[in-house]
Amino acid sequence: MRTWKSHFVVGAAVLMLLAVAVPATAEDAAWIPLFDGKSLDGWEKVGQEASLWEVQDGAICGSGPASMLVCTKGPYKNFRYRAEIKINDGGNSGLYFRTTAKPGFTDGYEAQIDSTHRDPIRTGSIYGLCHVYKELVKPDTWFTYELEVRDDVWRGRKMTRIKVIVDGNELYEYLDFALTFKQGHFAFQQHDPGSRVNIRKVEVMPLAD
Repeated sequence: MRTWKSHFVVGAAVLMLLAVAVPATAEDAAWIPLFDGKSLDGWEKVGQEASLWEVQDGAICGSGPASMLVCTKGPYKNFRYRAEIKINDGGNSGLYFRTTAKPGFTDGYEAQIDSTHRDPIRTGSIYGLCHVYKELVKPDTWFTYELEVRDDVWRGRKMTRIKVIVDGNELYEYLDFALTFKQGHFAFQQHDPGSRVNIRKVEVMPLAD
């Protein structure tokens, strides 16, 4: 004869199995990984030969002289994009979007990565367009950078919306009426020999035009 306790145990087991079997949400499925966690397949270094990009412990690591690491997939126009990033004390880097396949430092939009570098423009900034001077992320600390970028019309004027989110906190939405960059690739910057940037879990979600 089953007691109420046995019914409870069986019920709990079923609930656990159902929880395990729940599929990923449609939004989770829509994110496309751009880094496999093992290699630099799909990425290309552009810049000084002595600059070093390598994979260590599941993360892309940039060090040495100035260069860019460009994602060869794309180009992308409207999208959500996110990456987990860590910058060293005194380091400087950038998360580029809508950049060229062979970019320099001024090609494309740059989401600044900088906690304590001598350049006072900090993480959360769109370099040259909208600046944050407060230290939002401590150096040598992993954080999530997320962007939502799409062309739109506001009060009859065409523009590009750039929403900036750090660790789940939306900082602002910048409206670029100059339509500075139309579409392009993603890239990361190795700024100088004193900087060391680490990147993991790079993902994109394309959005409709």
